[in-house]
Amino acid sequence: MSSFPELSLSVRDLAVSFADKSGRLEVLENISFSLAKNEFVCLIGPSGSGKSTLLRTLAGLIPYSQGTIEYPDIHDRQVRTGLIFQKPNLMPWRNLSQNIALPLELEGKSRYEIAPKVREMIALVGLEGFEHAWPHELSGGMAQRAAIARSLVQDPDILLLDEPFGSLDELTRDRMSEELLRIWSEKTKTILMVTHSISEAVYLSDRVLVLSRIPSQIVLDLKIDLPRPRDSQLRYSTAFAKSAQVLHDHLRI
Repeated sequence: MSSFPELSLSVRDLAVSFADKSGRLEVLENISFSLAKNEFVCLIGPSGSGKSTLLRTLAGLIPYSQGTIEYPDIHDRQVRTGLIFQKPNLMPWRNLSQNIALPLELEGKSRYEIAPKVREMIALVGLEGFEHAWPHELSGGMAQRAAIARSLVQDPDILLLDEPFGSLDELTRDRMSEELLRIWSEKTKTILMVTHSISEAVYLSDRVLVLSRIPSQIVLDLKIDLPRPRDSQLRYSTAFAKSAQVLHDHLRI
């Protein structure tokens, strides 16, 4: 991969709060970080620390009360973000191809433009042969691959993943981590991913950001100095264990 010379996202002094019965609940406070182009960064933190809130704020779904969110390499158009949730949220009345095509249909693209892009995404996520399968016919891992394909079909500038493998069994989760790394290496996207798994964060990331309890701040920005490409044997290395221990210690603070 590249040495990330160009910034893709810059967040400075971001604050997000919500109204509650006692007034205002401060969720995020003075959040500052940047993502380099094509960098893979994971976000971890205690339960309820605002990880999902941060992702939804970056996606434009939640307003922020302070700070700035900038995309330094984009000047002449609106930023495209892809957001993937823990559940695939496929529409049950649309087959796999139709689900993947939906974002392009909403953009008003013609079927002649849509068809080749959908075929490309289906091949990328390894779902050839299931083009006409209905969501209930797909396994959990296959449905999540379809959700990834649906997010990538618009060629987003940044991909935001909110605990995308949390509902999968451990074996499937490990396989999906491998698939995500393969897809990322082929599409070279900037990725920010929320996970509750320290092992998953170390395995996938170039860096890991750790949030504190609310009002949340970033208490650690850890560079993961492990070689790429990565394989499952890396999980048993001393360097892997050291990074995981650092993250574990900061989560206990």
